[in-house]
Amino acid sequence: MWQYIIKPLLFLLNPERAHHLTLGLFKIMCRIPGVSAIIKSIFNPNYKGDPIQLFGLTFHHPVGLAAGLDKDGQYIKELALLGFSHIEIGTVTPGPQDGNPRPRLFRLPKDQALINRMGFNNEGAAAMAQRLKALPKIPKLILGINIGKNKDTPLELAHEDYLSCFETLYPYADYFTINISSPNTPGLRGLQEKEPLIKLLSAIRVANSKKAIPRPVLVKIAPDLDDLQLAEIKNIIIEQCMDGLIMGNTTLDRSNLNTSSAILDQIGPGGLSGLPVFEKSNNRLSALSALPGAIPLVGVGGILDSKSAQEKLSRGASLVQVYTGFIFTGPGIVKKICNAF
Repeated sequence: MWQYIIKPLLFLLNPERAHHLTLGLFKIMCRIPGVSAIIKSIFNPNYKGDPIQLFGLTFHHPVGLAAGLDKDGQYIKELALLGFSHIEIGTVTPGPQDGNPRPRLFRLPKDQALINRMGFNNEGAAAMAQRLKALPKIPKLILGINIGKNKDTPLELAHEDYLSCFETLYPYADYFTINISSPNTPGLRGLQEKEPLIKLLSAIRVANSKKAIPRPVLVKIAPDLDDLQLAEIKNIIIEQCMDGLIMGNTTLDRSNLNTSSAILDQIGPGGLSGLPVFEKSNNRLSALSALPGAIPLVGVGGILDSKSAQEKLSRGASLVQVYTGFIFTGPGIVKKICNAF
């Protein structure tokens, strides 16, 4: 039904409009008595493996939702019905911001990919905190919050933005993800350099250590990093006592796409996600696994089915997250992956 009816209709709409329309209608539908129970029964995965114990949390299976789909935490309860073991919301910034001008989200159907230059559009950390405060605890669901900096914050003050988000949202997160790898906020990837990264992670580590119950903190990096950069970043993350590393974010690479160069030129800049990122992110995942030092890895990029999820796990990931695959494959992706284990 998704592949032959719903997706073709949605793909007639502007991608961002289709995104909001789908989630909005899904939320309304779930308010009808009995519908949530039916959806849960349809999409509940039958995972036969053992729960995954990572950084003090229990993940009931490896498949989660990557940040970006629910930027403001508006649809957590509804998305949880689709069987995710964990949902990562955000990226959220201290203050609200509109993001980049539209259009800023583009489909590449021939490549099962998306290009986005959203620019951390969100309502801000305070609005998210108010929403999460009213959200009942969802059994078995791990909630991650992906945090970033506002566009107009200078890079040398970026740590203050991350600290602000951390403090505001600390009561509601099961874990945090430090996003330093989006290509759509000018200068953000500069935080992957040695000195800014140490400054940022040190500030988060100190703040977290003062909490009665410190939260696990993960760092999300780009698949465009070379071996030397990966080694340096992994060393810093371990030295700063971070709990995990997510590989990876979107890529700036446009090689080997089926979409014509004319269409790509028309779309313009942005981060590429989906199937074309699969091999690149897998290569970087393997490189991270081979480097000295042990730290849990989360695999993201190009997961469309159980085979691609298994490949991430074989490269050293303990968990995987889907986003673009969810758009192209449909809401049954979690069940399809988990039932194949």
